[in-house]
Amino acid sequence: MSAAPLSYVHGASEIPLLGETVGENFARTVARFGDRLGLVVRQQGIRWTYRELAEKVDAFAAGLLALGLRPGDRVGIWSPNNAEWVVTQFATAAAGLVLVNINPAYRLHELDYALNKVGCRALITATRFKTSDYVGMVNTLAPELRTSEAGRLRAAKLPALEMVIQIGPETVPGAIAFDAVHAMGGDAQRAELAALRTTLQFDDPINIQFTSGTTGAPKGATLTHHNILNNGFFIGEAMKLTEQDRLCIPVPLYHCFGMVLGNLACTTHGTAMIYPGEGFDPLATLSTVAEERCTGLHGVPTMFIAQLEHPEFGRFDLSSLRTGIMAGAPCPIEIMRRAMAQMHLTEITIAYGMTETSPVSTQTTTDDPVERRVSTVGRVHPHIEVKIVDGEGRIVPRGVPGELCTRGYSVMRGYWGEPALTADAIDAARWMHTGDLATMDTEGYCRIVGRIKDMVIRGGENIYPREIEEFLYGHPAIQEVQVFGVPDEKFGEELCAWIKLRAGESLTEDGVRSFCKDQIAHYKVPRHIRFVDDFPMTVTGKMQKFIMRAEMQRQLGVREAETA
Repeated sequence: MSAAPLSYVHGASEIPLLGETVGENFARTVARFGDRLGLVVRQQGIRWTYRELAEKVDAFAAGLLALGLRPGDRVGIWSPNNAEWVVTQFATAAAGLVLVNINPAYRLHELDYALNKVGCRALITATRFKTSDYVGMVNTLAPELRTSEAGRLRAAKLPALEMVIQIGPETVPGAIAFDAVHAMGGDAQRAELAALRTTLQFDDPINIQFTSGTTGAPKGATLTHHNILNNGFFIGEAMKLTEQDRLCIPVPLYHCFGMVLGNLACTTHGTAMIYPGEGFDPLATLSTVAEERCTGLHGVPTMFIAQLEHPEFGRFDLSSLRTGIMAGAPCPIEIMRRAMAQMHLTEITIAYGMTETSPVSTQTTTDDPVERRVSTVGRVHPHIEVKIVDGEGRIVPRGVPGELCTRGYSVMRGYWGEPALTADAIDAARWMHTGDLATMDTEGYCRIVGRIKDMVIRGGENIYPREIEEFLYGHPAIQEVQVFGVPDEKFGEELCAWIKLRAGESLTEDGVRSFCKDQIAHYKVPRHIRFVDDFPMTVTGKMQKFIMRAEMQRQLGVREAETA
């Protein structure tokens, strides 16, 4: 009798990896699709062909070299979505600079940490966005900027930072205007750029992204050309993107979702990048899809919910849509079904991954059966390995939950300046340990059943909150739900559910329990239920359950149990 198959798969593929830098690949796309629409930024009134975008990129890259920046230098970008962000992404790649993505929601302490952690020589910053006065915060950290010569900053708190490049029509004293950089490069810098195309290597670091840092200080995941270019390419392949497509990208560029699943999926296929605004707005996104006749739409689940629930949803013609990605957070099955049925997203895919893996490791495809596309995160990506292991590191049989690990071209170089933390995440055999609990079925489809840290142990029973969330999404009055554990003297932990109701609906705690009765095991029925208007979450739509848990502990007057 043969042993049960193990939870290990390898993404064998006849399509080879791209052995080139981002700059080389972008140049090939421009040569092939130069006259096609490349970038639309609605709030700026910008409509550029790929060739026009390339002209901006080349001029800005030459300008960065003229400012004295050299391959390997770190350049921070702190801005919401705009054309300047896209230009910066491809210009820094062409110049061999390492782009450091800084979360637009960061404040003083976080900006200070990010710039100093990786030693940014330059910071490209927006002037302001919503309640964030970016330039004001830069001046607070570096008051020397006001009296410094542009490009020659010497700041006590930011010793590595030499130049501030400001996006916008006006610049503060000491800063360099973004648009002025385009005119700084001459023949010498253009020749240097051309030479760099032959000397830059695809394994060179190109991008540092800070992980969300829900516990401890954020870590700088260091990614290469090879990491993100190939991931973007195979993401686009799974969506069947071509030069005929137009992808609406309302997700933030500072995150992999925008710059890899969005921009690089597009540029590797000649697809148009369409930006509906600086930040996500459901009405602007719906309007953009309809008016630009977008064929693809990206978003985290909360973005799709906001569009589907918008009172004006019905007046937009979304019939041009076919594909897109729902990712960034666990995707409720019911929301996937509604997106497919009501938004014409018949070929929408789910992608799973993490910043440290460039980011996607598994993805559904447009050809997968509907049931697989709404209930799993798909199968392993080409040229990547996935295994699921128990607490001892042994591969578990198919169908058994364990930690998902991934290995291949997509795994980051490491956390910048953190060899010990890198070794904790990437083992000696180069497996990246994700911290996610998953199962793999006989056909290789993976399901994410929770985070290792999210798993609730109630009276010795292992409970995966994701399972209860999926069940509660089936209630017609429930719009969103988050389930997590809180300390309990008797059982060790008890389940708590935070529930957001649909507009105009009502529901009681007893109503929730009645819905659960005889449908799920008694120990899976949440003991604590709260109705909320919103959830604490990151800019990228990831729910911050640790904040919910802390708030419930405060309300209930309970503390974490002491452990040996």
